[in-house]
Amino acid sequence: MFGALNRFISRLDSDGPSQNTNDSHGAFGFQVLRNKNLEISIEPWYDFIIGINGRQIDDPDPNLFATEIRNCTGSSVTLTLWNAKGQRLRTLHIPVPSPSPTLGLTLQWTPLSTTEDVWHILDVIPNSPADAAGFLPYGDYIVGTPEGIVHSEAGLGELVEDYLSRSLRLYIYNHEYAVTRLVTITPSRNWGGSGALGCVLGFGALHRLPLPLTEPPAGPGETLFETARFSNEEGRPPSASLQTSSPTSRLQSPQQGSDFLVPATMTVSPLPQQKGTSQATSRTARKARHAASPNVAFDEYFKEGEQKSKEEDFAPSAKAAPPPPPPKLGTAPPKAQSQHLATVEDEVDPGI
Repeated sequence: MFGALNRFISRLDSDGPSQNTNDSHGAFGFQVLRNKNLEISIEPWYDFIIGINGRQIDDPDPNLFATEIRNCTGSSVTLTLWNAKGQRLRTLHIPVPSPSPTLGLTLQWTPLSTTEDVWHILDVIPNSPADAAGFLPYGDYIVGTPEGIVHSEAGLGELVEDYLSRSLRLYIYNHEYAVTRLVTITPSRNWGGSGALGCVLGFGALHRLPLPLTEPPAGPGETLFETARFSNEEGRPPSASLQTSSPTSRLQSPQQGSDFLVPATMTVSPLPQQKGTSQATSRTARKARHAASPNVAFDEYFKEGEQKSKEEDFAPSAKAAPPPPPPKLGTAPPKAQSQHLATVEDEVDPGI
């Protein structure tokens, strides 16, 4: 189910552009591999330079990029950066020094889609190779390896099979601490559980790198997937059922739209009816409404159950006469009771 949902979201990503993100399918840029200038807030591996001085970079020649940097000597250069964490764009103004017009960056022309090959660690089985390596569930993401480039969902599995019973180095990004660490793990089939790593992995559109926790949260009313739009939804007017205008106002102003048909107001005099016939008809209508009401049916059902419960429990009804109060101390019993006792005594005496 999740695989089909990932493919559906990927198809939506390719169909409609987003307002806050840039489509990474088929796009290229200079990926930052190393940053020697600590004054520039650029993250290696996660940041891509896709524009310079307001123009998009579409030529992979690094000499043209270096020439544009040297032309800005003594002033500042404007770089457009695309970040893999949350797939956001930002603009950065960097001053270019006069003595050495360089930025201290190591770049590589790379497609932006390479950042989608990440694996989200959802669960770690105890006493597994992943547990021994220190994998953290839910917060860790496998973003790469020094052993080579890993492509597609099956790429990590093929890499693990090649390194069975050998040390494998993986780059792990932690979302909660916003750090990337190098972890060494030894895949094995004999650790006592399923899988060679002993962890549950997620891959696809639902498991891409999220925004850092330092970013402001999404505002109320924003959709979860901003790219999930259909082509036939563009330019669609708001639904009439969501408008707050009353039906009377819509009927009184038909000139506002030509799509509405307002029926003509027809006055029909009621037919004369006899008094007895009208009363019988009204009683029949009330009975029909009474029988058709579901609430009345439930009330009758509960009343019937309550009556059966009272009969089984011998509960006195509200209409029955209450029992006589108990006699007071030092007073004679009621007359009915005394007559009854006398009759009983008279009947018992002859037997004695």
